[in-house]
Amino acid sequence: MNNPALTNLALLAGRILVAIPFVLGGYNKIGGFAGTQKYMEAFGVPGMLLPLVIALELGAGLLLIIGYQTRLAALALAGFTLMAGVLFHGKLSDPMQAILFFKNVAMTGGMLAIFVAGAGAFSLDARRR
Repeated sequence: MNNPALTNLALLAGRILVAIPFVLGGYNKIGGFAGTQKYMEAFGVPGMLLPLVIALELGAGLLLIIGYQTRLAALALAGFTLMAGVLFHGKLSDPMQAILFFKNVAMTGGMLAIFVAGAGAFSLDARRR
């Protein structure tokens, strides 16, 4: 794209939009801690990992929004999202699980695009340079 202002606005909007589900998801897991632990354990994932999941979703999501350590946050969320899709939505014969799985795949793609593109000018990463 030949318009840097538009490119940087799109990167800002993209970062915010892709981060919102993670921030809200992490926050909601705090309120539903016990239920989320049981859900994880039903899929063979140790419930004791939930605090790390919450920290990753909230922390990396907020880092994406403010554009700090953006590439690292996006890469961490890409790996997490793909792994969560495989673990929790891998039953592709169930149409709903297939939809959720491919939403995770799409989010992973968005995270990888942010990893490659970086945060853009409207970010703390840009101000540090």
